[in-house]
Amino acid sequence: MTLVEHLQELRRRVIVSLAAIVVGTVIGFIWYQNAIPGTMPLGEIIRRPYCNLPQELRADFTHDGSCRLLATSPFEMFMLRLKVGALAGLVLASPVWLLQIWNFITPGLHKNERRYTFTFVTLAVLLFIAGALLAYFVLDQGLYVLMTMGGEVQVGGLTGQSYYNFLLGLTVVFGVSFELPLIVVMLNLASVLRYEHVKDKRRVIIVGLFIFAAFMTPGQDPFSMVALGTSMVVLVELAFQFCRFNDRRKESTRPEWMDLDDETASGPISTAPIAPASGSTGASEAIRPEPIERPAPIAPAKDIFEDVL
Repeated sequence: MTLVEHLQELRRRVIVSLAAIVVGTVIGFIWYQNAIPGTMPLGEIIRRPYCNLPQELRADFTHDGSCRLLATSPFEMFMLRLKVGALAGLVLASPVWLLQIWNFITPGLHKNERRYTFTFVTLAVLLFIAGALLAYFVLDQGLYVLMTMGGEVQVGGLTGQSYYNFLLGLTVVFGVSFELPLIVVMLNLASVLRYEHVKDKRRVIIVGLFIFAAFMTPGQDPFSMVALGTSMVVLVELAFQFCRFNDRRKESTRPEWMDLDDETASGPISTAPIAPASGSTGASEAIRPEPIERPAPIAPAKDIFEDVL
C-alpha cells in the first residue's frame, strides 16, 4: 500500500472507532439512570461505596434518608452524567476500537510478532481491569477511613464531581500500576533485565513499591496504600519468578561456546613448525620460471594491405 492508501485506511478505522464510542456513550448516558436488564443503573453502581457509609457520616440533603450526592452548579449533574456515559462508552466500545487498531497494525508484523503482540495486549487489558475492580472494592473501606477522620466536627457532603474524580483517579492509578509486572516480563524477554539483577534487591523494591503506593493513591488513606502496595508486591514477585524460569530456559538452550571469552574460544596458539604438505617440493627448493618464446613480429599494415590487393 502507498502512503496515501495507509492514511485512507487509518481514517476509515478512526471513523469506525469513533462511531462505536459515540454509540457506547449514548448507551452509557441512558444506562446512568435506567437499569439494563440484569443490571442496576450505572449511577447507582458508582455511588454505592458512598451510600454504604453509615448514615451519620454523610449529609442528608433530602430529609427522607435517601442517599444523594450534592450538585453545586446547574450543569454539574448533566456533565457528570455525560462524563460517566463517555467512560462507559469507551469501555463498551473497546472490542471495536481494539480490533481496528489490531487490524491496522498486524499487516506489518511477522507471525511471531503478531502472537506476542496479541498476548501482551490481552494481558495488559486483563491486568488493568483487575486493578480497576480492586480499586472499586477497596473504595468502601478507604472512603470510610477518610470520612471518619474528624467526623466529630464535620459531616460528609460530597459533590458528584469530587466523588467521581476521586473514584476515577483511584481506578486509573490501580489499573496502570497493575501493568508494572508486564513491563518487567517484557524487559526480561528482550534480555534487558535478568533475574540475577533483582534477586538480591527485593527489600529495596518492596519499600519502593509501598512508597509509590503512598504517593499515588488519591485519598492518601492507609487502607488504599496497603491494598495497592501489597498487590503490586505480589504481581512483581510473580514477574520475577517468570524471569527466573525464562533465564534458566535460555541458559539450557544456549551453546557453551557463547559463554567463553575470545581467547578461550579461539583456542591456544600453537608454536610448533608447520610441516610441509605431502608431495611438496620442500621449502629450500626454489621455484624456477620457464622461459617464454618471443612472439613473431607482426607485419606492417602497409604490407598487409598490398597482399590483400
